Amino acid sequence: MAIAAFIGPAMALLDKFIPDKDAREKLAHELATMAEKHGHEIALQQIEVNKLEAKGNWFQSSWRPLVGWICASAFAWHFVLQPVVIFLIVSFGGEVPDLPKFEMEALMTVLLGLLGLGGLRSFERVKGVSK
Repeated sequence: MAIAAFIGPAMALLDKFIPDKDAREKLAHELATMAEKHGHEIALQQIEVNKLEAKGNWFQSSWRPLVGWICASAFAWHFVLQPVVIFLIVSFGGEVPDLPKFEMEALMTVLLGLLGLGGLRSFERVKGVSK
């Protein structure tokens, strides 16, 4: 904080330039409370920003579920549906066409990241860290 850095040297100078002890102590007190008032104002402003961010909007609340559903769909296709489709096609004597393949490394990175964030959030709730 810029004000806190200014207060220390300013108080050292008070002894040199203000001979009256009462005036010097009054000014020193005002300088000390100035930093506290400034810090308090910053904290209040941050609280207002936090309130606005906490309200959120549709985009903030729906992007994570959307990505989760996309990952879950791709995961289900790759590990459940595609093998069943291939099995059924081969069972009925058909030739297996080129089926879409996903970059599973990238998909797993995103999916496990989302699951990890969800797990950490659940852990916080169990521990009572957040409501």
